[in-house]
Amino acid sequence: MNAPEKILAPAIGASQPHESARAHVTGTATYIDDIPEIKGTLHAAPILSNVAHGKLRGVDTREAEAMPGVRGIVLARDIPADPVLATFVHDEPIFARDKVEFIGQVIGLVVADTVMEARRAARKVKLDIEPLEAILTTHDAIRAQSFVLPPVTVKRGEPDAALARAPHRLQGTLEVGGQEHFYLEGQVGYVVPLEQDQWHVYSSTQHPGEAQHWVAHALGLPTSAVKVECRRMGGGFGGKETQSGHIVVWAAIAAKKLRRPVKLRLDRDDDFMVTGKRHPFTYEYDVGFDDSGLVTGMKLVLAANCGWSADLSGPVADRAVFHVDNAYYLSDVEIVSYRCKTNIQSHTAFRGFGGPQGMIVTEAILGDIARTLKLDPLDVRKRNLYGIGTRDTTHYQMKVEDNILEPLISRLEASCQYRARREEVARFNEQSPVVKRGIALTPVKFGISFTATFFNQAGALVHVYTDGSVMVNHGGTEMGQGLNTKVAQIVADELGVPLERVRVTSADTSKVPNASATAASSGTDLNGRAAQFAARQVRERLARFVAEKQECEPGQVIFAAGQVSTPSTHMTFEQLVDDAYKSRVQLWSDGFYKTPKIHYDKVTLTGRPFYYFAYGAACTEVAIDTLTGENRVLKVDILHDVGHSINPALDLGQIEGGFVQGMGWLTTEELVWTDKGYLATHAPSTYKIPATGDWPPHFKVEFWPEANREDNVGGSKAVGEPPFMLAISVWEALRDAVASARGAATVRLDAPATAERVLGALR
Repeated sequence: MNAPEKILAPAIGASQPHESARAHVTGTATYIDDIPEIKGTLHAAPILSNVAHGKLRGVDTREAEAMPGVRGIVLARDIPADPVLATFVHDEPIFARDKVEFIGQVIGLVVADTVMEARRAARKVKLDIEPLEAILTTHDAIRAQSFVLPPVTVKRGEPDAALARAPHRLQGTLEVGGQEHFYLEGQVGYVVPLEQDQWHVYSSTQHPGEAQHWVAHALGLPTSAVKVECRRMGGGFGGKETQSGHIVVWAAIAAKKLRRPVKLRLDRDDDFMVTGKRHPFTYEYDVGFDDSGLVTGMKLVLAANCGWSADLSGPVADRAVFHVDNAYYLSDVEIVSYRCKTNIQSHTAFRGFGGPQGMIVTEAILGDIARTLKLDPLDVRKRNLYGIGTRDTTHYQMKVEDNILEPLISRLEASCQYRARREEVARFNEQSPVVKRGIALTPVKFGISFTATFFNQAGALVHVYTDGSVMVNHGGTEMGQGLNTKVAQIVADELGVPLERVRVTSADTSKVPNASATAASSGTDLNGRAAQFAARQVRERLARFVAEKQECEPGQVIFAAGQVSTPSTHMTFEQLVDDAYKSRVQLWSDGFYKTPKIHYDKVTLTGRPFYYFAYGAACTEVAIDTLTGENRVLKVDILHDVGHSINPALDLGQIEGGFVQGMGWLTTEELVWTDKGYLATHAPSTYKIPATGDWPPHFKVEFWPEANREDNVGGSKAVGEPPFMLAISVWEALRDAVASARGAATVRLDAPATAERVLGALR
C-alpha cells in the first residue's frame, strides 16, 4: 500500500469552525420550535399569579374555556403523581395549589389549537387570591428568619482577635443586583406521547437527565419510560439547568391529560416573569489591614436573595463562600452565608454560579484599602495574593497547587503598560473637570468542578461505521459554546481521522443515561474525556487487530491523518475498518470518566471541591461623565489561562462573550421589583443588555501559554465561566474614576453601576 501523500495537522489546538456554524448562518440549525409538529399537536400557555404572596381561594376558567380553539385547562388536580417537583429540597409545587409565592408563579395551563389562542385564553382566567404580607428583600428575610435553607458559617483562625489588633480597619455594606439570562431562544419544550405510556420529550435544556427524572416523577412512571432529547439550545447561561425542567413537566402533564402532543413556549415577557435570575446579594464587612494593605482579619456576611424556593441556591451560595478569597490568602476570616426566602422568582444557576458574587466584595474591599492608604490598588492586590509553599491554603482547606497568579498578573501589568497608563489617567483627570477616567487590574482564580462531587462524572459512546465515518454521543448539551466541536476534535485525534469524518449527535437520555448538567464549566472536561476514552478503546482494539496480522506490537500501530501505519505497511483508516468489520472486531465502545482527587464535606464546607483552578486577569479603563453619571468602557486587556487550548477561536469567543456579559451585569442590566413584588423590568424595553455600541474600542485578549498542570483532556482548562469575573475590573475602574472625582478613599457604588448609581456615588 502507498504511504500517505500529505500529513494533516491534529484537530486539537486548531481554530476549527463551530460544528453548526454553517447551519447557524443559513438558518437551517434546528431548535425545539423548529421541529415539525406531529398531527394533533396542541399549544399551552401559563396561567400566572398576579399577587406576590397570598392564599389561592379559587380559579375561574369558564371564560377561558369558552375562547376559540381552547381544548382544556390543566391545574394542580390534574397531576398524575406527586404534585411537588422532584428537586433535592422537594419544596416546589408543580402548580400552585392553596397559596401563591410570587407574581408570575404558574397556577396552571390553558391548552389550545394555536399558540396565540392559548395565550389569549390564559389572560381570561380569573384568580381569587387573598393577599398576604410579602417579603421582598434580604434585610426583611433576615429579620423574619425567612430562609430556603439554613445559614452557613465558615471560619478560619481568630478573626475577632485579628480585627481588634489590626492597625487599620474598615467597615461597609454593598448590594449587587441579579441578572436575567436573556438567552436568544426562550424556554421551550415539546412533549410527544408514544405507545405503551412512553414519552418523547424535546427540551431546550442543559440537563436532560434531570428533565427526564422530573417528568417521570410527575407522571408516576419509571425513568426509562421517558426519553429527553436536545440537539442544541439558543443559549442557556445556567437558566436552562433546572428551570427548563419546569417547562417540560407542565407540558407533559397537559399531554397526559389531553392525550395529545403539547408544546409550551414562553414568550419573552412570561419568561422574565416566571423564571429565576442570577442571585442578588447584599453584604456587610469588617476588615483589618496593616500599613502595606495586607488583610489581617475579615468578617463577612453574604445574604443571597434566593426567591421563593431553594432551586440551586444552596450550591450557588456555597460557591460564593468558596470564592470570597478570589486570588487572595485570608488568614483569619469568618463568612456567614444567609440563603434568604423572598416572594419573587426562584433564582437559579447563572454563569459563574455564585463565584462572581463571592469575588466582588473582596475586590471592593481591596480597592478601598488601597485608597485609604494612598497605595496603588494593584500593589495591594499583589500584596495579598496566594503564595507558593506558604500562604497557599484556602479558607475551606484546599491547597492551591497550581498557582500562576503572580507571573500572570505581572505579565499583563507589563504588556498593557498599567503603570504608565495609571499616570496618564491621573494627568487626564487633573485637566478634565467633567469627564473622569479610572483604571483597574483585577485577577481571577476560579475553581473548576461541580461542588456536588457526584455530578463530576460523564459517559459517551463512539461508533465507527464500515465506511470509516464516526458518530459520537455524549451526555453534554450544546448551547452555542462549541462543546460538540471540541469533543469531535478530541475523538478525531484519538482515532487519527480528519475532523470532518466525526459527527456528534443530540444529547439523548436513551443513549447516555444519568448525565450531569452541562454546567460548572465542566462540559469539555467531563464529556471530552469520556468520549476520548471511548474512542481510545476502539483504537486500541483496532491496533491489536492490525498488530496480530502484521506481527508487530500494538504500540507500533500509528493512527494519524486518516492513515494507519505499521513498521511494514500503510493503509487508510477506511480500509482497516472494513477489514476489521469483516473479521468481527467490535467497532464501537462506551467511555466513562470521573474527575479524580476531589472530595468535599457539605456540612463543614471543607475539602477539595475543585480539581484545579482557572486563572486570568483583566485591565480595564473607563470614563465617566460627572454631570450625568454616563459611563463608557474604553480599553480592555485580558490575559487568560485556558491551558493548552483545544480550539483557540472558541475559547476566544468564550472569553470575549463572558467578559461582556459580566460587564452588563455590573453596568446596565438592572432588575427592578416594585414594592408589590412585580418585576417592572420584564422586557428589552426596560432591561438593557450590552449592545454592539458598548463594545470597547480597544479589546485585546491573550492566552497564558502553559498547559493545565492537572491531567485534563488535551492539557486544556475550562473557559465557560472564569472570564465572566474578569469584568469585575470594569466595576473597580468605575469606582476608581468616582474616587478620583470625589477625592474619596472609600466609594459606595452598588451594582449594577448604572448612570443613576454612578451619579449618586459622585454626590
